[in-house]
Amino acid sequence: MNKVENKQIRDILSESISPIEDKRYMYYVSDLIENEVVLSMKNFIQHGSTTCYDHCLSVSYYSYKIAKKFNLDAKSAARAGLLHDLFLYDWHKVLEKKPLFQKHGFTHPRTALENACKYFNLNEIEKDIIEKHMWPLTLRKVPKYKESVVVTMVDKYCSTKETFSPLVEKIKKLNFITRKQYL
Repeated sequence: MNKVENKQIRDILSESISPIEDKRYMYYVSDLIENEVVLSMKNFIQHGSTTCYDHCLSVSYYSYKIAKKFNLDAKSAARAGLLHDLFLYDWHKVLEKKPLFQKHGFTHPRTALENACKYFNLNEIEKDIIEKHMWPLTLRKVPKYKESVVVTMVDKYCSTKETFSPLVEKIKKLNFITRKQYL
């Protein structure tokens, strides 16, 4: 990837998200967004205070925009991005001790894929995206398609942002208070 492509991706990621206003995006995902199973993801927290639904919507829309920009299958990226964490349970409450490779980070892609296949018709790219979105954690599940790599990387970006943004805001606020004391 060259500097121009890097800047294009940074520009996409810095845009404010308004997927509802994007008619092409909504055409691709409206049946999913309106589905009660997908809507049930609003009941589960994913990262920080972000629901699983909101996380998946962000991953879906950013992935769609990047895939579209680079002439990839934007529809598959959008649809699989919305379904990539369709595991339908609160992973924070699964506290029993399990061997490493049976923990949520390793198993939820398979659970999400099984759920997505149960409720929706998926193409091969969408299946690959959902099953392999946790790479490189899931070492042997290497993405096969460029769209899978896009969703995987966007998922890492969104997860990091959702997890650490509240902490960054607290630090900024603390720094402001500290600076104010010395003025």
